[in-house]
Amino acid sequence: MTGTPIPSVRLDLWLWAARFFKTRSLAKQAVDTGKVDLAGQRAKSSRGVRVGDPLRIVRGEEVFEVEVRGLSDQRGPASVAQALYFESEASRQRREAALAERRAARAGYQAPQSRPDKRARRLIRALGDIDAL
Repeated sequence: MTGTPIPSVRLDLWLWAARFFKTRSLAKQAVDTGKVDLAGQRAKSSRGVRVGDPLRIVRGEEVFEVEVRGLSDQRGPASVAQALYFESEASRQRREAALAERRAARAGYQAPQSRPDKRARRLIRALGDIDAL
């Protein structure tokens, strides 16, 4: 954080400083494509963020519902970045439940131990031909 108090910071800059996105251009792209809502409304990347503003951020399959607690226009360590926002407990529980659900869906798959042999490759090709019909 800078030494002087900042009344507001650009939305894309704040998202980058709070470490929701790796680069500022990714943050801008997320805002422009409607993946970030400010106070329930779609915002532009140049919109100013103030302390107390509620944000809804969609990043991949994760949805964060946070409240702005601090402002910064510089990217710092993760501990400083986490102090810039507060995520509601309901949002955290929903994210963890969705993550557990995705892990459970993946748990049944096991990669094969080795490459398929000649007979197995023929069966795989035959199954692929069924989809082409």
